[in-house]
Amino acid sequence: MPVPVPRQRAIPAVECGQAPAASPDSGPSKEQAPPGTHPAENPTTRRENPTEKREKPTDTSPETSTGPGTATGTGSGTDRAHGGRTESAVPTNLTVLLIEDDPAGSPIVPDLLDQAGKPIRVRTARNLTEAGRLLTDDVHCILLDLALSAPAPARTGTDGSGAAEGDDELAVLRHVLELAPRHAVLALTSSSDAERGAEAVAVGAQDYLFRDELDGRLLSRAIRYAVERKRSDSAERRLAEGRLRAQENRRLERGLLPTPLLAGSPLRFAARYRPGRSRALLGGDFYDVVRTPDGTVHAMIGDVCGHGPDEAALGVELRIAWRALTLAGLCGDELLGTLQQVLEHERSDDEIFATLCAVDISPDGRRAGLCLAGHPSPLLSRPGMPARLLPYDNNGPALGLLPGARWPRTQVELGAEWSLMLYTDGLIEGHVGGGRERLGQDGMVEMVRRQLAEGLTGEELLRATVNEVRELNGGELADDLAVVLLDRTA
Repeated sequence: MPVPVPRQRAIPAVECGQAPAASPDSGPSKEQAPPGTHPAENPTTRRENPTEKREKPTDTSPETSTGPGTATGTGSGTDRAHGGRTESAVPTNLTVLLIEDDPAGSPIVPDLLDQAGKPIRVRTARNLTEAGRLLTDDVHCILLDLALSAPAPARTGTDGSGAAEGDDELAVLRHVLELAPRHAVLALTSSSDAERGAEAVAVGAQDYLFRDELDGRLLSRAIRYAVERKRSDSAERRLAEGRLRAQENRRLERGLLPTPLLAGSPLRFAARYRPGRSRALLGGDFYDVVRTPDGTVHAMIGDVCGHGPDEAALGVELRIAWRALTLAGLCGDELLGTLQQVLEHERSDDEIFATLCAVDISPDGRRAGLCLAGHPSPLLSRPGMPARLLPYDNNGPALGLLPGARWPRTQVELGAEWSLMLYTDGLIEGHVGGGRERLGQDGMVEMVRRQLAEGLTGEELLRATVNEVRELNGGELADDLAVVLLDRTA
């Protein structure tokens, strides 16, 4: 990371090796004020922020340091060299860092104006060490003379060929791009070496210019273009990175959704899942269905309070824990008690809880055990009978609310042919019309009864139910929603 120039002391050019030290019998240099000069005008004694603007008493023309102890422009002598750079006295919107080591001190950069007609401030560095020190956040563009000497000694190539880094004509540019990955870079080369300029652009520079054909208007326009192009490239790169992260997140979330384990079971399975978070695939609702070796089918649906990614992650943990405990032989109160321990250890806040409904269907499919932990009761429908909610008198507390809580298991007769719907409160808490009235369990029961009377079953039933709930709500639901449907036919 570049180190800024200390505030306590401005480094004069004579200390940086960029201006000859004044001999005892020679006159005062541009870095050493003559006797009688106001102390504030002497850069060897004044303490200031090197990037601070300075007052110019008469002229406001921009100036650029072009060599040791020299300056160009109509305001010559009013700017001071600081650590190898010269800054314009007029505040500007753009700041440019020029990296060049022309020993003759001939001017490379003419006077520059930005699009608003304000002078562009130019700092000059003679090598990459000074460039790293002067590369502060307010620098918008770097002008790099490709004739600058290589910054590092030759090193053996990584391919074992003995090729040296010093042999790379663009080694300086590569160092600058590593030093300033977020800054626009303009390469300066001679008009007889256009190929080298094109190579610089291929390496990473925004553009290249011929140093012997520069004029203020051309260079000012090129700087503005390079800055905007760098911003555009950076925005496009961030957008591409965001898309890749989104794709990875979608693949991850799809992988976290359950795959029912019902091999060998005569039951039919269907599910619908809609997270409440925008552009998400996974919410705080979770469900799973597995068949154990004894032929029992276990189904579960739950809801972690909240709608963020942390709640979604906790829901996945609870689902995976439920599957592992179920396959290990736990059921009912013992299983829910262990799940509560998992939740208490994994939640980020003591106030987070989860509701859950678990059913275990006997191998013959005619009976089921029901455990409710603060969750809505499932909906059972059978041929010739209206759909109804299963008993919820023994509904225990939500997981994570009461230490040492118990969850009674209720035995339910299903019959030879039935359909069992498990759901989260996202299905019943949507609004009805434009008012504050909610659908509720009674409204859901009536809706499902009507759809069953229309002959809808399985996936079609779930699709119609979710779509109608959304239509009644007047748009997308604010809460996560999950619905599981298990059917048994005679």
